[in-house]
Amino acid sequence: MKTFLTAQWQNLIMANYEIDPSILLPYLPKNVELDYYQGKTYVSLVGFLFKNSSIFNIPIPSMGTFEEVNLRFYVVRKVGNELRRGVVFINETVPNKIVAWVANKLYKEHYIAIPTKHNWTILNDKKEVEYQWKVKSKWNSISVVASATKHKMEGGSAEEFIFEHYFGYTKVNSEHSIEYKINHPSWEINEIHDYQIDCNFEAFYGKDFDVLNSTKPHSIMLAEGSDIRVDWKRISF
Repeated sequence: MKTFLTAQWQNLIMANYEIDPSILLPYLPKNVELDYYQGKTYVSLVGFLFKNSSIFNIPIPSMGTFEEVNLRFYVVRKVGNELRRGVVFINETVPNKIVAWVANKLYKEHYIAIPTKHNWTILNDKKEVEYQWKVKSKWNSISVVASATKHKMEGGSAEEFIFEHYFGYTKVNSEHSIEYKINHPSWEINEIHDYQIDCNFEAFYGKDFDVLNSTKPHSIMLAEGSDIRVDWKRISF
């Protein structure tokens, strides 16, 4: 099987919000179902660093390292006796128009290109990680202060639910969906001490998500990240 993309994903912040499942239904691809954790559905505001990217094993040094910010929710697809747990992206933000164009063209995703930046301070005892993205004239941001010590996720935990989704699903239209596979090891996580979020959800993601402007996150997480691989194979269904 050919590999489309390899890269490193580093210092992934996840701000997870409980949300009414009816809000997500219009974005749900055909033949996949919402994935529930303890009877509830979630969306996550995600920020991370995309580093040392290669396409078909060809490095792209001038565009290979950049920030990504996305809003995603969680789904499951039943294939025979297999349950494929995956994510659907409401929007994905990167700073480079070419990267956004390639992702939209090949995977029918919902990328846009706007200015982004990040600030990290990594010390022996703590990590301060921040991602920013500019919408019109306003810089939005998500940041955490976390322990530098990392540990494995516990089975059945909220962290495992949020991070252990290895398929991407795209709603092309009401009758056509696409599935692709994302490969990486189980990530280690850092304990969160504090966080800040400054995001106008309605202005950036649309009126359906204005409720998040007045919703406190259910949880905030930080994962160390790893090398990742996105398969070229795409399944239409």
